[in-house]
Amino acid sequence: MVMLVLAVLSASAAAGMRIALPLLVIGLLSGENFWSNLPLLSHIKPQILLSVLTSWSLFELFASKKLLGQRILQIVQLFFSPLVGALIAVVIAKIFALDFSPTWLIGFLGAIFALLLTLVKVGWFFRLRGIPIWIVIIEDIMSIALILFALEAPEEGGLIALLLLWISLRSATAWRDWYNQSRQLKLDR
Repeated sequence: MVMLVLAVLSASAAAGMRIALPLLVIGLLSGENFWSNLPLLSHIKPQILLSVLTSWSLFELFASKKLLGQRILQIVQLFFSPLVGALIAVVIAKIFALDFSPTWLIGFLGAIFALLLTLVKVGWFFRLRGIPIWIVIIEDIMSIALILFALEAPEEGGLIALLLLWISLRSATAWRDWYNQSRQLKLDR
């Protein structure tokens, strides 16, 4: 059970960073039969789904390096990261073949975690006025690595995801302090 939660957190963290890339990596590693087992996406032909995921993954990889591309991706990710996080969480539960009765609970956990990471990323974007390219490259690598960890080494992937959760909580505290300081400076003027 703990392994499932760690694997779900790892995969959901990847969905919080990128949308199509984690689905594409899981699909390519799982084989041809995988696409028919996806909830919601099983109604789309595998060839069309593969081409859409590949196209969007390439767009994510290249557009995230420019400021306008980051803005476009953040808008899309705010809406779709909870959906993809829930979808990936359910897929990971099916891959591990664990029979956990409220599957929606696993999906909800994945959706909330992916949304949290996306919101933190948006917050840093606005605070820094754009995310530096070296962070974007690390984010691309971590998205792929977290999916691989979720499938092969869920303990390590889950620990990385928990570290990302801790960084997210620390970021929220830093933003609150920054906001209070800037507000105090405005009141002093």
